Amino acid sequence: MRGLLFLGALLLLLVVLWPMARRVLLPPAGRPRAIRDELVKDPVCQTYVLRSRAVSREAGGTTHYFCSRECAERFSE
Repeated sequence: MRGLLFLGALLLLLVVLWPMARRVLLPPAGRPRAIRDELVKDPVCQTYVLRSRAVSREAGGTTHYFCSRECAERFSE
């Protein structure tokens, strides 16, 4: 009888602790991984800006990145 009580308690403990253990041990499936951003140099004013925040223009098959629309317009002139 004690063996059944011990087995039942162990099973209950496993059912309660398993979801918490999965959250700790396994990475979250629904969240996207962070993308590392890099600095790019503006060819007009020579400042560095994050690629994700830069204004981009293509010219001659090459993508150029700018800190602002004004610098992008100056480059295209």
